[in-house]
Amino acid sequence: MSLIGRIFVVLFAFLAACFVAGMIVVGAVLYPEFSDLDGGAIDQSAINIVLGFGFIFLSGFALLPALIVVLITEAFYIRSVLAYAVGGGIVGAACYLGLVPFDPETLRFDGIVRRHLEIMTGAGIVAGLVYWMIAGRSAGAWREPRPPLRPPPPLPSQSRPQA
Repeated sequence: MSLIGRIFVVLFAFLAACFVAGMIVVGAVLYPEFSDLDGGAIDQSAINIVLGFGFIFLSGFALLPALIVVLITEAFYIRSVLAYAVGGGIVGAACYLGLVPFDPETLRFDGIVRRHLEIMTGAGIVAGLVYWMIAGRSAGAWREPRPPLRPPPPLPSQSRPQA
């Protein structure tokens, strides 16, 4: 696969991973009553709008950290599913901690909500798995040399050589 084709695959995988992570974050943060298994009526158009905003939010904040993970895995031919799950978890945690105020005097984050950190880390792990399913399994494949062409088959023994 050429480098240009690989860039399109990576971009598509990133967008798919952001969409899945956005669905998880929006579902877990805005609808915590899903864990009650109540089964009440939910407005479908409101869900679509909220999922769209979740996708835009996550793709904007996760772009740079995810790009670093993608560059590392592409450069070193890392194709392990565990590497992408751990990388996605780190990206999810970094996205959440980037929004929380940091106090440099005490070297602590102020106002961490543990549940939100867990949701973002879990969404990052799932996003890493989605990325691995689409693009991570063939990381670095664009750098491998093309296989050599096979030589033509030999001429039949009764044929005359061409001059």
